[in-house]
Amino acid sequence: MKHKKYLVVVCGATASGKTALAIHLAQAFKTEILSSDSRQFFQEMSIGTAKPDAEELAAAKHHFVDSISIHTPYNVGDFERDSIQLLNQLYQQHDIVIMAGGSGLYIRAVCEGLDHYPEIDPSIRPKLIEEFEQKGLDYLQEQLKNVDPVYYEQVDLSNHQRLIRALEICIGTGQAFSSFQTQKKANRDFEVIKVGIHWEREQLYKRINKRVDLMLKAGLETEVYNLYEHRALNALQTVGYKELFDHFDQKTTKTDAIELIKRNSRRYAKRQLTWFRKEQDIRWFDTPLDLDTIVNYIKQEITTT
Repeated sequence: MKHKKYLVVVCGATASGKTALAIHLAQAFKTEILSSDSRQFFQEMSIGTAKPDAEELAAAKHHFVDSISIHTPYNVGDFERDSIQLLNQLYQQHDIVIMAGGSGLYIRAVCEGLDHYPEIDPSIRPKLIEEFEQKGLDYLQEQLKNVDPVYYEQVDLSNHQRLIRALEICIGTGQAFSSFQTQKKANRDFEVIKVGIHWEREQLYKRINKRVDLMLKAGLETEVYNLYEHRALNALQTVGYKELFDHFDQKTTKTDAIELIKRNSRRYAKRQLTWFRKEQDIRWFDTPLDLDTIVNYIKQEITTT
């Protein structure tokens, strides 16, 4: 009889303790971990992405950490393809695999598949980027509100890349971006079990602030400075890097840059939690975590599915 296969997904905001829980689960079930953190892929970004350290990497085998260069174009569709290929290999040796990370769209891509969009005239995107640079975020928001009010209500309006992508589809097809979001789930050969780490907001924000301080002690400023000449790359348009690039450009003081990293990290955590709370199939566990309870919950889910 063929054994069922399971993907255990560890969800939560940045600095919530996903790596530690994933390692504990990987050891408990004698298996391996896929990272679904969309910045930990990149070899040149370590401190600012809070990658698992050498001790953590030795404690359980991780995949998609340090896997590509910032100079390699890589998107969520690539991740979906590569993850499914890897899971097919891992399931030859394991009935359970752990996936951990805070990038909700990347998790959804593996668990449910992505909506597919038509090929678009490649000349549209550069024009939108130029308009964003000249007219700002408000302009993109207003354009999207006019052409696709449905997606306007769903999207993170502070994420200019998402706005540009949606407008690119709208302009290139003459149809609303939201009309391509069928939300039909892909057929997967594995069952998904999702566990989430819940912190009280005040405690989570303290953890985020402390993590930023530790990153700075570990050499974040030097890491970002060494990447300064590549600052226009998409991979580097992320919290912890953008703020220090602005400091190096003398747009902000170092003190202000550090406070902005903390503030923007807290805002990112809030957006992550907004995303995950819309997922009805996550079982949340309060902190401090009772690890045995989580392991037993997963075992119970396996016996009943």
